[in-house]
Amino acid sequence: MTEMNDQLSLENYSPFEVEKKWQEKWESLEAFSPNPEDDGESFCVVIPPPNVTGSLHMGHAFNTALIDVVVRFQRLLGKNVLCLPGTDHASIAVQTILEKQLKSEGKTSEDIGRDEFLKRAWNWKEQSGGRIVSQLKRIGYSVDWTRERFTLDQKLNEAVIEAFNILYKKNLIYRGEYLVNWCPESQSAVSDLEVEMQEVNGHLWHFKYPLISESGEQLDKYLEVATTRPETLLGDTAVAVNPDDDRYKEFIGAKVKVPFVDREIPIIADSHVDKDFGTGCVKVTPAHDPNDFAIGKRHNLKQINVMNKDGTLNINAGIFQNLERYEARKKIIKELDNLGLLTKIEDYKHTVPFSDRGKVPIEPLLSTQWFLKMDGISQGCLNEIDSKKPSFIPPRWEKVYKDWLENINDWCISRQLWWGHQIPAWYVLDESQDSIEQNTPYIVARNEEDALIEANKKFGLNIKLVRDKDVLDTWFSSGLWPFSTLGWPNTNDPDFKKWYPNSVLVTGFDIIFFWVARMTMMGNTFTNNIPFKDVYIHGLVRDENNKKMSKSSGNGIDPILLIDKYGSDALRFALIREVAGAGQDIRLDFDRKKDTSSTVEASRNFANKLWNATKFVLINKTSNNNYSFNESDENSLELCDKWILSKLNQVNIKVTALLKEYKLGESAKLLYEFTWNDFCDWYVEFAKQRFNNKETKNRQISEKVLIKVLNDILVMIHPFMPHITEELWHVLQLKPDNALLSLQKWPIHENKFVDNKLDNSFQQLFEIIRLIRNLRSELGLKPSEKGPVYLISDNDELIDFLKTLVGDIQTLTKSSEVFIFKNNAVDKKEFAKSFSGIISDLEVYLPFQDFVNIDALKERLTKDLKKVTIELENLNKRLSNKNFVDKAPKDIVDECRFKLNEGSVQKERITKKLELLN
Repeated sequence: MTEMNDQLSLENYSPFEVEKKWQEKWESLEAFSPNPEDDGESFCVVIPPPNVTGSLHMGHAFNTALIDVVVRFQRLLGKNVLCLPGTDHASIAVQTILEKQLKSEGKTSEDIGRDEFLKRAWNWKEQSGGRIVSQLKRIGYSVDWTRERFTLDQKLNEAVIEAFNILYKKNLIYRGEYLVNWCPESQSAVSDLEVEMQEVNGHLWHFKYPLISESGEQLDKYLEVATTRPETLLGDTAVAVNPDDDRYKEFIGAKVKVPFVDREIPIIADSHVDKDFGTGCVKVTPAHDPNDFAIGKRHNLKQINVMNKDGTLNINAGIFQNLERYEARKKIIKELDNLGLLTKIEDYKHTVPFSDRGKVPIEPLLSTQWFLKMDGISQGCLNEIDSKKPSFIPPRWEKVYKDWLENINDWCISRQLWWGHQIPAWYVLDESQDSIEQNTPYIVARNEEDALIEANKKFGLNIKLVRDKDVLDTWFSSGLWPFSTLGWPNTNDPDFKKWYPNSVLVTGFDIIFFWVARMTMMGNTFTNNIPFKDVYIHGLVRDENNKKMSKSSGNGIDPILLIDKYGSDALRFALIREVAGAGQDIRLDFDRKKDTSSTVEASRNFANKLWNATKFVLINKTSNNNYSFNESDENSLELCDKWILSKLNQVNIKVTALLKEYKLGESAKLLYEFTWNDFCDWYVEFAKQRFNNKETKNRQISEKVLIKVLNDILVMIHPFMPHITEELWHVLQLKPDNALLSLQKWPIHENKFVDNKLDNSFQQLFEIIRLIRNLRSELGLKPSEKGPVYLISDNDELIDFLKTLVGDIQTLTKSSEVFIFKNNAVDKKEFAKSFSGIISDLEVYLPFQDFVNIDALKERLTKDLKKVTIELENLNKRLSNKNFVDKAPKDIVDECRFKLNEGSVQKERITKKLELLN
């Protein structure tokens, strides 16, 4: 221990060395691997599993830091804490990456087959997943790596299979042909939540449908329609008008002919049609538009699909078959114009649904898929909302959650991919059959053996089984995450019994629908419990353009860049300290050219401050005695000791309450202010006076107070900056080698030390010292130039307090003497040649005549006056300019007015000082 102390006192802080040391130590000791049989109230967080696609960005680092503060704090409170890590298989994202790799090799997934494709996917997972885990460790995550999970692990796959079977037996899962969001890039269905609406500059094309007589002849009359997707006209099965639109009432029931495909379609009346949009006539394509699909159901219209799954047109498109959809659009427009049917093209800005993963416009497409009925499942969660299950922090997000549950649609859970949980359904074919049809019977089972047994019972022995090729939506398996990771469906698993339901979910507001709601529905369905008590919703980390950071947008910042430069603790503390409140976004300043951040650098400076304060304590330790307080020590405390202990206990009380309420940003700010200002800037300075004075009787008391306060600071800051606090605590404490700060107890606050009156007195003292220092600065005094200070007040209580600390005031202000008088005990005319100031009911005077170079001071103040005068003239010119005041941003104008006011005060102050000198 002595060797470590000496080493710390000589070396500068090296985040890389300290963090690497403790990350390895924690992992080797399995410090965060709890035993479900141990005592202590359970506390559990299963981390949101990052997608196993590349590396983490700053948004992940932010979420990680928040979670780790919560779990480290709860661990220090003495709870039996499990923080369980893992990654998600990200079906579409990984499939897309691998398809691109194959394309670069001149191959497709079909060329290599499913088995070889999955082998490649698992290799990708090992590489990418390892990189993500490495990043999480660098951030200092206090998770149980022995319980690390992956959503495609065998045990989790078994949970998914069990869940699917349970839902199917409850008649909640069904298979059918419906309109889905189709991504031509990934060639898979995607859910509504994986569709991003983007505003695009497009066109509204107007064209004419020829009317048909009752005898089937084409009339010289037309109905004009307007559309943003002319290529879909090839699948039109009706033209709809509003039944109350007088322009078209006479045409209802008549027919028009679809160009190019020579199909006659009816004109129908439907109240869904907006009379004011376009021409008031709407082409109806039930197989390619969700609104048209609904109209088609109401009017029993035929559904004609004209699109292949790769985004090209199929055989139903006639002469446009095999053309890519946008190529077909151009050609159709040209041909309509050639036929004289194109009447107008308007510029039109509208929103288009894009595949979040494929980055291409989605295509509403009729497709046979597996669906999960949501009404009954969502209602179970809605029933729990009134009893605050879960409890949202901040509460406003409960309404967002509730609204989505109330307006939920059935969930398309199948994906046309190979990477993922393959659907546990087997189609039953005759031995002579080779293909699966729409009406082919199927068996849902846990495995092929069970499926065969059941199929033989139902269909005889002369059959064969073919498993469904599709996989489940990634969110299906991640919806089970809070309990599948703990051993479900084995509800007797010790982990499940101890840590389910989870204590809190920490996540961004952008996945309340994607993930939070699905977890509550799944958890409530399979365990009869909402899977977490609290949901702490935080904001997003945004880039310099205020855009959400994400891998798919390519604007993410690799947290390792900043960790390498400043350290993990600095990054963590910077991110959390930036949080003004739960749910609010943060913008991290970052210079992409230099990979620097002033915000993180400021937190690194804070770490240095803490390091140097500990060095000061170690240098001044005189023994390795027990530094616990006893009654005798308390009776020997000086005023500054009592003050810092009062502040310490108040901060303890506030930080404890704030952390329990998930107000992490406020906690970080409070600890920063207390540590930097109260402890390092003030109390350490008081202690220096005692250590520098050989006659000080209570040196050991000062040592005990220093170590007591520093110890508690290290424990309270530990959740935010775990590495440096662990290191400093070890060199400060007399603990066995295997002891860890991470596993200690949160400091117990002692109300007996809290003294608000004393706090107020010290705050006034600090204001006085700051005023004296400012006056010395205005006089241009160097630290070596000492002069007397006069403090005058009729406040007897304040005078007595200041007299007790007169030596400290003298030392801290570099004064030769400090005189304290009541008003009636001094003639203020003696201070005619003094710089002065007032703090509440106390006057401060610094005489300057005998030891200040008056001419040099006049010259400096004259220059300052000239400078501020010019600044005021410029500000007045700007504010007198009506164009500037009316057109400039309000915050710029307000800033000018603020500077004008400040400058005026400064000018008046300098002028008075010059008058005094003259």
